[in-house]
Amino acid sequence: MGLCDAMVQATLRRANGRRVHGVRVRVGGHLVDREVIAQGFRLAASGTVAEDAEVDLVLDPMTLECASCGRRAPVNDHLAMVACPGCGGLDITLSGMEGAVLESITVDAPPVVDRGAARAGAPPTTEGSAP
Repeated sequence: MGLCDAMVQATLRRANGRRVHGVRVRVGGHLVDREVIAQGFRLAASGTVAEDAEVDLVLDPMTLECASCGRRAPVNDHLAMVACPGCGGLDITLSGMEGAVLESITVDAPPVVDRGAARAGAPPTTEGSAP
């Protein structure tokens, strides 16, 4: 839940009180299950302005390079993080981004204030409300 809590906290800071409809998060290096992350986000966001947000998870796997056979490939399972899936060699190097980045959020727009009415002496109104 630590990753999901951090995602929600970052989302809430960026949303600044506005209702959140969606978040896009890039996760690099870690092999994660999309549904587990989405469920964790929903739990962590419960009772907040982000509770109904859709989670768009972009997975950015690490890259394995094997010194024994020269294989270079994305890491798609946990075993590939310790041994080359091609030759079984242990002399491997892993590279790529590690961590998570909140790339974007989709929020409600702030209310639009009718400034023309305020200049004319009428109290300002917000879009969709009666004067």
